[in-house]
Amino acid sequence: MAKDIAIGLDPALIGENVGLHLDDWQAQVIRERPRRGLWCCSRQSGKTTTALLTTLWTVLYEAPALCLIVSPSLRQSGEAFRSFMRLYHQLDDAPALRAESALRCELENNSRIVSLPGSERTVRGFSAARLIVCDEAARIDDSLMAALRPMLGTSDGSLVMLSTPAGRRGEFYRAWTEGGEDWQRVKVPASQCPRLSKEFLAEELRELGPDTYRQEYELEFVDDAECMFTTELIERAFTSEVRAIWQ
Repeated sequence: MAKDIAIGLDPALIGENVGLHLDDWQAQVIRERPRRGLWCCSRQSGKTTTALLTTLWTVLYEAPALCLIVSPSLRQSGEAFRSFMRLYHQLDDAPALRAESALRCELENNSRIVSLPGSERTVRGFSAARLIVCDEAARIDDSLMAALRPMLGTSDGSLVMLSTPAGRRGEFYRAWTEGGEDWQRVKVPASQCPRLSKEFLAEELRELGPDTYRQEYELEFVDDAECMFTTELIERAFTSEVRAIWQ
């Protein structure tokens, strides 16, 4: 009982309960539980684990809660759900499972977790979500994001998008650069991840090349290598200072 109360008051303690030592940024965002979150984080920084721990806390302490985990592909959805279930089974005194399949489960407290591949067709039909997690959000179609947002309307639920950058396009990039103050923005480059050694990062720079490395590990929004024209060049082609042709 005392442990349950402690985790309810300090959600970051859920990491300790499943045997994980959280980085400072992970503990902070789990405690804050933002209504709208953008986590631009390096590969292997622990962003997906952080989102899954937030999901786990939500289904336990805001039950009955519907939590959706959305990934770009079916394979990634399966991996995300398996990772969630590993955390669930590490938790002391967790509510029993009422039902479980390859991509979803229901707990005895009436909370549900559903992991979905990133297609607009697969997500319609859900409503009143308490939490929606979009993993690798920069690689999810914009049409999917438009289908997800109405699911939060009646529940005043939370939306968290986590990703490395994937070019200067898409809803993740738009929200990061233009989304306003409603979004909590967290940026965790590889240099702030204690599990990534300098030797490993130097090897990645050599193997991936500077452009891909800047995107995957330094979190820069760079243009796709196949683009014929860069974003800067396109922006320079337009101006709001237009003079009438008869002047």
